[in-house]
Amino acid sequence: MNLTQLLVKEMEQEIATTRKMLALVPDDKFDWKPHEKSMPMKNLAIHIAEIPGWPEHILEHEVLDFAAQPYTPSPVSNNKELLDLLEKSYSKGKSLLEKTDDDTLVNKHWKMCMGDTVLADLTKYEALRHSFAQTTHHRAQLGVYLRLLNIPIPGSYGPSADDQNF
Repeated sequence: MNLTQLLVKEMEQEIATTRKMLALVPDDKFDWKPHEKSMPMKNLAIHIAEIPGWPEHILEHEVLDFAAQPYTPSPVSNNKELLDLLEKSYSKGKSLLEKTDDDTLVNKHWKMCMGDTVLADLTKYEALRHSFAQTTHHRAQLGVYLRLLNIPIPGSYGPSADDQNF
């Protein structure tokens, strides 16, 4: 397997867990947050749903500058729209990833900036791996939100405490 094939396989595995987690986000708790410094559940869930689309930014561009292109979250008003956003992001991201080659992944760079401040300067491979890590990180955050609302958590890399009879 080459790097592209490995990344596609990893993306396919991660999306299955992400689907399970996002399916649990209740419409009536979109504005809920566990702490004043936390983002509302809707914002977190939208961010998670958008990350599988990041290969577009990474593979088709050399720089993402938030000063020049401020981020605006995709609009969703319910869980169905959230899951539709995830599928749209995943479909686009996977399609672009499948069309890339190892030379691009290893020898081309991508930067994330805020004006003159460089937030990340990575190979395209490293940037894609970073996006996968972001999915895992934010999915774990969402798991805490759900746990605090007494919503059973599905397993990610094996069964969760809610999947077993403890």
